[in-house]
Amino acid sequence: MTTDLHNQLQAHRPMLLKFALRQLRNTAWAEDAVSETQLAALAKPTAFEGRSQLRTWLVGILKFKVLDQMRLNAREACHVGTDPDELADPIDDLPLDSRGHFSQLPADWGNPERDLSQRQFFEVLELCTDKLPAAQGRAFMMREWLELSVEEICKELGVTSTNLYVLLHRARLRLRECMELNWFGQQQPARAR
Repeated sequence: MTTDLHNQLQAHRPMLLKFALRQLRNTAWAEDAVSETQLAALAKPTAFEGRSQLRTWLVGILKFKVLDQMRLNAREACHVGTDPDELADPIDDLPLDSRGHFSQLPADWGNPERDLSQRQFFEVLELCTDKLPAAQGRAFMMREWLELSVEEICKELGVTSTNLYVLLHRARLRLRECMELNWFGQQQPARAR
């Protein structure tokens, strides 16, 4: 059982590392989080009861290990809002109507259910997520992937809830724009711009 589990853990390592690296944006920290995840799985193999896929169970463990790494390395983490590229955001210049809503509707996204089942869709989504500015990417990943509460994210990033909502709004707008350029607006997906 232990040898089989060890082999399965090794097979999942690249996916776990990609997940951790996307959130932590530091190779050493991501490696530590993945190693801790694998050690936790090996220490208690009976904790995996088979009610979900092994991958799902490992990602659940990794979420906590990523948070541990963020807390451990909080002094070294980049500070939100210090990037000059994030001060002037071209998204702020999008046209609004008299009620403050976007005057242009988003492009027709076709059949999202069919597209969600396509692996290429997720590859383009990953590329678009990787293109987010660091602060927006961290906030988005903490909220949507790690499913942390607003209070937890604000505490981790040292921002107010208002600032967090702005970061999340901008991240979602950038993802929307990137996906429209690289997936929904083309026949063949391209590398994220």
